[in-house]
Amino acid sequence: MKSQQELGVAVPANKPLVVRTIKQVTKEQREYVLKKTEYSMFSFPADLIFVDFLSDSGSGTMTDFQWAALFHGDESYARNKGYYVLLEAIRDTFERGDYPKKSIDMILSGETNVKKLIDELYLKSYEGGFVNGGIHQLTRPNAFIVPQGRCAEHLLFSTIAPILRENKNITYYIPNNGHFDTTEANISANGIIAVNLFSANLMEDFPYDEMDKRNPFKGNMDLEGLENLIQEKGVDTIPLIYITITNNTAAGQPVSMQNIKAVHKIAQKYDIPLFFDACRFAENAHFIKEFEEGYQNYTIPRIIQEMFSYVDGFTISYKKDGLANMGGFLCFRDKGLFHKKFSINEDIGIKLKEKQILTFGNDSYGGMSGRDIMALAAGLYEVVKEPYLNERKTHVRDFARKLAQNGIPVILPAGGHAVYLDMNKFFEGTDMKISDFGGVGFTIELLKHYGIRAVELGPFAFEWDKKTPEQRKGILNLVRFAMPRNVYNTSHIDYAVAAITELYKNRDKIPKVRISRGAELRLRHFQSGIQPIYKE
Repeated sequence: MKSQQELGVAVPANKPLVVRTIKQVTKEQREYVLKKTEYSMFSFPADLIFVDFLSDSGSGTMTDFQWAALFHGDESYARNKGYYVLLEAIRDTFERGDYPKKSIDMILSGETNVKKLIDELYLKSYEGGFVNGGIHQLTRPNAFIVPQGRCAEHLLFSTIAPILRENKNITYYIPNNGHFDTTEANISANGIIAVNLFSANLMEDFPYDEMDKRNPFKGNMDLEGLENLIQEKGVDTIPLIYITITNNTAAGQPVSMQNIKAVHKIAQKYDIPLFFDACRFAENAHFIKEFEEGYQNYTIPRIIQEMFSYVDGFTISYKKDGLANMGGFLCFRDKGLFHKKFSINEDIGIKLKEKQILTFGNDSYGGMSGRDIMALAAGLYEVVKEPYLNERKTHVRDFARKLAQNGIPVILPAGGHAVYLDMNKFFEGTDMKISDFGGVGFTIELLKHYGIRAVELGPFAFEWDKKTPEQRKGILNLVRFAMPRNVYNTSHIDYAVAAITELYKNRDKIPKVRISRGAELRLRHFQSGIQPIYKE
């Protein structure tokens, strides 16, 4: 008899205990709503959709452990108990590896020993890492709670930009293996140029039947391109280097530990702070464990600990990676290179905290409810569990494999959180040009005919028409199907595959699109109006 491992199918990782009935909306009703909402994917009511792949940001299902923690939420305005639990959870996750303290257990178990709570949680001093504690978080703050990732990006870039502008004769650049839309927008809004340095093998073909056997880590940063940018523009023009894990803009592809180390070495060589856009750090660690030589016997927490040992700080949306429905964070290493570089006339942490309080609220809640903070802290312990990580990745691979088997041009191997269609190949043989925003037309038809929502992450989202030929080199032409964790099953995937395949067969009928309102807006795909142009 075959063993569990020899069966060749994934072992179930969860069982749903609550279901939600989907409304049976007709094509005509969806078409009417599309017209009334200017054909915007972000304005279409979610309640009228069959399958929603728009984003996995905060749209996943929380675990029973998180729901239990939520009931311990403390809505006190200042220094709610969840604040201390969250900071400890962050230290556990990103610094302590296989040796977490799990202070959350004291709260969840109803600890009544006041001295223990004071000594081990509320007044415990820490310094030297990503999250100072006790008096050190007051005098040298380096950890900032915010509602979501773009808030962390805004806090970071809007605070360092005035410092950089003190030297008015310099144009600044921030390189990344792939800036996501909100990251690029926040960088650009502060007068800095975002540069994408995709791995050279990103768009190379990959056999779908090899996805479980190997991974070329297509999310890596182009090391030669990074060196060339620094040499060409000058060290003084690069305030930060960013690595996005996993690389959402580059089809959700993972970044290898080898590449992280190599970028770290370059950053050290030129004395430039290195940051993670860490939204899917746990999934990236899982790819390293599965496919990178030397890490198969490492635990996920140990891999995460090593990954983060190479960076000076990170921004993160905790809404990704299945962590929680709300939350974000910015932090930097105490007395590290970022702190040294930007604490010129005043401690950079003090400046960041001042803006955090002005913008998002008191520092111990940062625009979040106490309930959300507790659910998030619990989620940090859930997300590093291997069965939890493997479940969504298995669904995503299944989705990508079935599309590839039907001849749909999908980026392979699949990443950990989404499937991406290559729209340049999708429209081969038609008169669709990249400036016609065919990916947007595809999402309109998919929603209209089949009640499935996806998002274009290509020339429309990344403003092809507003950029120079050089900047356009950093724009891919993709449509993303993001998989919310623990929400959809094989029946949803099979329905989506059938719908996408039908549209592919009729791709010559997909309309070109023009922007009818708001072409000049930042992050315009969230708010502008568009108009499909159908052939007569």
